[in-house]
Amino acid sequence: MNSSSAYALVTGASRGIGAAIALGLAADGFDILLNYRSCDAAAEAVAEQVRSMGRTCTLLKFDVCDTPAVDAALDGVLSGCTPEVLVNNAGFARDGLMAMMDEAAWKGVLGVHLDGFFNVTRRILPAMIRKRRGRIVNIASTSGETGVGGQTNYSAAKAGLIGATKALAKEVGRRNILVNAVSPGFIETDMTSELPREQLQALVPLKRFGTAEEVAHCVRFLCSPRAAYITGQVLSINGGVHM
Repeated sequence: MNSSSAYALVTGASRGIGAAIALGLAADGFDILLNYRSCDAAAEAVAEQVRSMGRTCTLLKFDVCDTPAVDAALDGVLSGCTPEVLVNNAGFARDGLMAMMDEAAWKGVLGVHLDGFFNVTRRILPAMIRKRRGRIVNIASTSGETGVGGQTNYSAAKAGLIGATKALAKEVGRRNILVNAVSPGFIETDMTSELPREQLQALVPLKRFGTAEEVAHCVRFLCSPRAAYITGQVLSINGGVHM
């Protein structure tokens, strides 16, 4: 790896919001470290799009919940470069009423969002601190701001991520490391494909779902020089469904 290049590590970037963020950051001149868990074909397709822009894309296949796998993958990365941007995007939902939720659904969702944030961020932070610069963007959710029935696990995970964002911003601000969260509402992705769309759009003042690219635009802004005095904030991208 060329250590003089600007690198961005995006987790869960083989599809949806993560893929849009990776492509957007590549368009802004970042070489991409693309994490994904299982879908090789989807990850390679995103990588090819990144490379078509003249940027490099390194595929990093690991589960963010698996501490040894995270360490093994990032050991190799950090020996060659210091990512200037980290986007913690990996996540999933297993919805259900709390009274009927099993332990696997609870621990699985919290594990990906919170343990995943911890496992990846703690490995990247020391290098950013030594360089005295960096941007960390955590992908939260309106569910973590308001609470959503049937999503106690997901709401808890995303609310925890928002709290972690604010606390970490206070810890590392003096090192010129900015930490923010982006909180999407209803976005057109695989995760929302089975939701009652017409019913939910009626609740949104803009009367539509957002796009992954619209979320990516906000992440790109937070990773740009224009956002140099923004840290510890939650930027909501929800069409006005929560104000």
